[in-house]
Amino acid sequence: MDDTAGLTPKIKNNKIFFGWWTVLGTGIICGLVQGFYVYGISVIFKPLSAELGFNRAVTSVGAGIGKLEGGITGPLTGWLVDKFGPKWVIFYSVLFIGVGLVLVNYIQSLWAYYVVWGVIISSGVNMGLTLPVDKTLTDWFVRKRGLAVGIKFAFISIGGVVVVPIITWLTRDYGWRLACVIWGLVTFATLLLVIFFVRQKRPEYYGLLPDGARAEADIAGADLVTRGIQYASEVQETEFTLRQALKTPTYWILMVAGIGYLATHNAIVVHAIPFLTDMGIDPTLAGFMMSLMIFFTIPSRFFSGVIIDWVKKGHLKFVLAASFLLEAAGIAAFLLKPGVPSVYIFFILFGFGAGAPTTLVVLMRGRYFGRKAYGSIAGFSSMVASPAALVAPVFAGWVYDTTGNYTSAFILLGALAAFCAVLMMFIKAPAAPSQVTSTSKFM
Repeated sequence: MDDTAGLTPKIKNNKIFFGWWTVLGTGIICGLVQGFYVYGISVIFKPLSAELGFNRAVTSVGAGIGKLEGGITGPLTGWLVDKFGPKWVIFYSVLFIGVGLVLVNYIQSLWAYYVVWGVIISSGVNMGLTLPVDKTLTDWFVRKRGLAVGIKFAFISIGGVVVVPIITWLTRDYGWRLACVIWGLVTFATLLLVIFFVRQKRPEYYGLLPDGARAEADIAGADLVTRGIQYASEVQETEFTLRQALKTPTYWILMVAGIGYLATHNAIVVHAIPFLTDMGIDPTLAGFMMSLMIFFTIPSRFFSGVIIDWVKKGHLKFVLAASFLLEAAGIAAFLLKPGVPSVYIFFILFGFGAGAPTTLVVLMRGRYFGRKAYGSIAGFSSMVASPAALVAPVFAGWVYDTTGNYTSAFILLGALAAFCAVLMMFIKAPAAPSQVTSTSKFM
């Protein structure tokens, strides 16, 4: 929402820019809550499917429904955060997640599993902890956006490293139901962080500039918003509308990269621990090995964010291509010589590779298309890309159910990652919005 009515500074320009408190607060929330949602499903996957009598394809549908649902709600979420701001969208979504985790204790049937995990919990994550958080950080940072977003995604990985062993222990000793209930209570506690560390609008509406940059003393109100736009343009960032972004090949190539990432990452993560225990690895050790994979996403998520602040827009594609190649190399290492030693190589390389795209796609979208319509632009991308997030884990589960192993699924996922690496060579920064509007042949 960029109207300037009622503009009043509400945050003093203290020594520590308020945006960094937002990074800390949203990072902790995403680490604890999204970390459980993304990685915890692999821990409870086999106990849940065994107790309820589901095969792996059916169980994977529950994990994938939320991805499809995220695509359906993506445009609505994007419009909401662009129009009204992200704070209360995040708050009520996190509340929804906590309720859903408590309700897991009462699941007794397939439809209940799909409703609770696939709809309630997943919709909370999709509507609260993805696009709205990215929108918040994109609004509050420009020159240091890579660092801010990299820290946020690093928190998710750190959360996964912490969460997986805890959930593995809770599931082993107390059952998967109680493990989810306990994490529901943890989720409720994070609501305080939303209240204190998230704001509704851009920093200009609170008397600040992005990154904590200092404005001239005589600038305030609507002039400060204009100065914020000028500040972003100094790093060649222009503001597209959704319609303008859709007319660029850059937007569609970046979307395909996002689809490739979602497919490979979600399929591997959902089936990681079942894959390991099928090899005869103890569940506790399997949890440690998955934590190792998550651990190696931390440096790639963080440093890809740092690098993007210094790399020219035209060179961003090389960083993203390299991350896809690492994913493909990790999968290939296991396929060429299956065994426990090669699993470690697989997980380390895949962790390094899979960590970067989560950061890079968010940052490249912001760098290419600006802050004003970021929510709508990202929301439409989510709508188009989300079916892959549903299909890939289900496909991997179906492959296991029909062949007794994941080999064919891994071959396809590795090829998809390699294809995305090649595709990145064709992406380039879009033309200016005015040129896109007048010359585009796409729409």
